[in-house]
Amino acid sequence: MKDYIAFPKLGLEFNISDTIAEFKLFGVQFSLKWYGLLIAIGFLLAVIYAMRRAKYFEIDPDAMIDVVLVSALFAFIGARLYYVVFSEDRSYYFSNPANIFKVWEGGLAIYGGIIFAFVTGIWMCRLRKVNTLAMFDIASLGFLIGQSIGRWGNFFNQEAFGTNTELPWGMTGSVISYGYSSLYDTDLPVHPTFLYESLWCALGFLLLHLFSKKAYKYKGQIFSLYIIWYGIGRFFIEGLRTDSLMLGASLRVSQVVAGLSVLGGGIMYFYLRYKHNSLPVDLFATAEDGSSEEAEETLETEDSETAESIDETNAEDAENTADNEESISEEIKPDNEAVEPDPEVENSAGQVDSGDEAGQETEESEAPENLNMESDDSDDTSDTGTPQETEIEPEVRAEENLPSE
Repeated sequence: MKDYIAFPKLGLEFNISDTIAEFKLFGVQFSLKWYGLLIAIGFLLAVIYAMRRAKYFEIDPDAMIDVVLVSALFAFIGARLYYVVFSEDRSYYFSNPANIFKVWEGGLAIYGGIIFAFVTGIWMCRLRKVNTLAMFDIASLGFLIGQSIGRWGNFFNQEAFGTNTELPWGMTGSVISYGYSSLYDTDLPVHPTFLYESLWCALGFLLLHLFSKKAYKYKGQIFSLYIIWYGIGRFFIEGLRTDSLMLGASLRVSQVVAGLSVLGGGIMYFYLRYKHNSLPVDLFATAEDGSSEEAEETLETEDSETAESIDETNAEDAENTADNEESISEEIKPDNEAVEPDPEVENSAGQVDSGDEAGQETEESEAPENLNMESDDSDDTSDTGTPQETEIEPEVRAEENLPSE
């Protein structure tokens, strides 16, 4: 029978199968499946995204890779064990445990992968000294990338579809029309629930990615929002599916887990927010905040305040220096100002000029006397700032008027 997938109301039909290629290697038959390829692409893109944003979440990229690789291995194991435990054919696996390893026959559950990945992540984060909540934040974004791409593997396998629908995008196909459940009519289109979950995860990634850039305030915030977002979507989408794992006769395992996820995610969100709000602002800004813009604004403000303080200090120092220089100049000024000669000095000089022309001995005896008088007068006038040149001038005139021998 030829494999095909069709959308009758849209007039679309695709001749595709679940296998890309088949080949032999060393005598062993291998098949390359769309499901495995898309999961690998989703995982690779998630790792690339996480590597590019690791420093934003304050995570060492090398340590993060160790956590991711080990967690991915245990996630695969968890997805398989989750399916085996809750499958209706669990007796097939328990009677012969070797059948558990036949993953190529199908049977992986995303919730088992998520649970095992995060549990392993706690252990690895402690081992590699990585902040657990920060790692869970970036891993949540990576999971949304992987889930949105990996779900298209269900499209090629013609699985994970829902009940009948009359919506324009209702789908059918060679496997769907064959029928393996009594919950839908094989002659009518069904809900492409794989597409619903893929779009829901893609939208969740877009919103949380923008949230991490604009409103991310504390570690664990994105992780708790991821649990709530995926849980809400999975709860309603699971209600449409026809291949759900059941817990008893009426409870769908994935719906129970989804409901608990929403409840647990809400409690975690409000607890972490309360813990964040109870921290001092400055402590939170340095230890918890992933926002580098706020830190830069704080540094700029402190730098401007420091510059203003330095300017004010320099202005005060300059003003004090000017005052000191002015006071010093006022103290020095009387010694440098010229003062008019003392009248008594001029009179004594006049008396020398108009005196009788006596002998040289009389004039010489009077000159020292006049000099002594001028010295006394200069002492008196020195207090008023009379320079020494003014004191010597009358003495020179007196000598010039002496008669020659």
